[in-house]
Amino acid sequence: MLTWPEKILFLFVAAAALYYGYQGFLRVYLVIRRGHGEFPSQNEVLARLGRAAVTWLTLKPIWKIRKMADVFHAMIAWGFVFYFLVNFGDLLQGYFPIQFLGEGFIGDAYRFLADIFSVSVIVGMIYFLVRRFVLRSPELAYRENIKLMEKVKQGGIQRDSLIVGLFILFHVGFRFLGETFTLALEGHADPAQPFASAVSNLWMGMGETGLLVGQHLSWWLALGLILAFIPYFPYTKHFHLIMSGFNFLTRPDLETIDLLEPIDFEDESIEEFGVSRLEDLHWTQILDPFACIMCNRCQDVCPAYVTGKELSPSALEVNKRYFINQHMASLANGEPSEQPLLDFAITESAVWACTSCGACVDICPVGNEPMLDILEIRRHQVLMENSFPHELQTAFRGMERNGNPWNLSAGDRMAWAEGLNVPTVDENPDAEILWWVGCAPSYDPRARQTAQAFAKVLNHAGVNYAVLGEREMCTGDSARRSGNEYLFFELANMNIETLNEVKPKRIVATCPHCLQTLGREYAQFGGHYEVIHHTQLISELVAQKKLRYNIPGNRKVTFHDPCYLSRHNNIVDAPRIALMEGGIQPVEMPRHGKLSFCCGAGGAQMWKEEEPGDQAVNLTRYQEAESTGADTLAVGCPFCLTMMTDAAKSAEDGMEVKDIVELIVEGLNL
Repeated sequence: MLTWPEKILFLFVAAAALYYGYQGFLRVYLVIRRGHGEFPSQNEVLARLGRAAVTWLTLKPIWKIRKMADVFHAMIAWGFVFYFLVNFGDLLQGYFPIQFLGEGFIGDAYRFLADIFSVSVIVGMIYFLVRRFVLRSPELAYRENIKLMEKVKQGGIQRDSLIVGLFILFHVGFRFLGETFTLALEGHADPAQPFASAVSNLWMGMGETGLLVGQHLSWWLALGLILAFIPYFPYTKHFHLIMSGFNFLTRPDLETIDLLEPIDFEDESIEEFGVSRLEDLHWTQILDPFACIMCNRCQDVCPAYVTGKELSPSALEVNKRYFINQHMASLANGEPSEQPLLDFAITESAVWACTSCGACVDICPVGNEPMLDILEIRRHQVLMENSFPHELQTAFRGMERNGNPWNLSAGDRMAWAEGLNVPTVDENPDAEILWWVGCAPSYDPRARQTAQAFAKVLNHAGVNYAVLGEREMCTGDSARRSGNEYLFFELANMNIETLNEVKPKRIVATCPHCLQTLGREYAQFGGHYEVIHHTQLISELVAQKKLRYNIPGNRKVTFHDPCYLSRHNNIVDAPRIALMEGGIQPVEMPRHGKLSFCCGAGGAQMWKEEEPGDQAVNLTRYQEAESTGADTLAVGCPFCLTMMTDAAKSAEDGMEVKDIVELIVEGLNL
């Protein structure tokens, strides 16, 4: 127990630390509130609280890559969370002549966990310090072509990591050391504290005075370090410990990627569209850099970064955080930011390199969404600055004039169906299934073969379906991903008007981008529809015994998961089931399912030249598929079909690239 002078001194230091810490936390709150959007209601928070707490405590999002680092991180995280209780107990024991939680089972269990977690934190922290400062892991670095704020270039992350690492190591280390002095004073080992008991043997020859000094000094250093750290805490990467939990609370659904917020173009009070400066972001996007742990997992899976382009989702969040720290007081006071995001956070080439694949969002262990920042910046560039890659102009013009990015005649939309007996909604108004064909299967010569194959499958299975025919227009996916939200708004409203008139019972799409837009994004504009992917319908037909096929040729097939099917919509099993029902057991690529690597066409990349880098995204993915030894690359998206076909053409004896439905139609007895 502390002496009275020690108790008074500790209270004085604690009051000062809490006051200055409060000032820092208040500033963080005020900066986050600079962003637009409302906080979740009390009912929404309560509904999400349990899920967010479980996600935060179990570290659910981290168990995907870097398995060894994940284990050591868990050792630290769970230990540090338990230390909230440990520090409270130590504080009570310092002021009162008690043993926290007593001598019974509960007390023994508490001391055992405190002993185990103390060692786990120390070991874990040593691992990460060695990894960063001795081994200098390349995973924690950035390429030279990545835009970084000057303080980051000058070693800001290294300094912050060292300060945080040593704080954790010394805080837990001195607390553990204090327990060893206590056990030595008591003169016996404690079975509930095996590690502390073992180390206490080192002090058995020390006198009582020395042991008391060691005990008190360890107590002061352990808890004193917390008091010293509190005012600094809101400015460090260690802040993610708290802010990640708040991030999970902001997400309506942790299993899917959040949507862009729609713009109300009829609201005349809105003078700026999209995002130019930090305060233009939604408040959750300003929360993101406070939650960022700077682990670089997002750039590990980013197709643009991996192929040498200027985009690093991690650097975007890190730059935002360092900018906020540098201007914390002025931002908290409501003053405008001094620089646009394109000046300090990200380059224009990086903005246009994003494929909107969602890999950065899916992999982030703290729930950050850098992809949404980028798409919001694109909105501002297109709608306010009229600045975008010139190749997109053709796609914009085509969607605006002819309802398709190919800019081909709307009258040719049904040319693919000649001789196939494909009914339109006018001919079959009571159809059970509305097939949304999409622009690529309607106009692209290669993708047309997918549409023709699916029509044969539907007819063979006796499905009661219809298509919109010439009434169908582009969903606007490429317009929205490229920042032309107004064009998307117009297309969405026209399509919703058509669909609400038709009143489809269910919609099936062969394109995951159409699936995403119709099924999730049109709901933002009042269009609520049940939309499934064509592989899901095929799986249903098989289960209902309406469809049987046996894919011929003894093929070795690998399946490429489209980003907008797997990550954006959690559809992973249906394509594989469709293949296995035909006698094909797909061989998996190293990156598959929700960890799939992008084909390179998303985010409107289909309509523009790829940004400069070391290698094309589609070629990188194709080489991964080729490494499996498969002779056939199966896809479930017309964009992926185009990108993988183009990559195969550049390879000698390249793999055959086919949509799953093309393989299925080969196995039908037509």
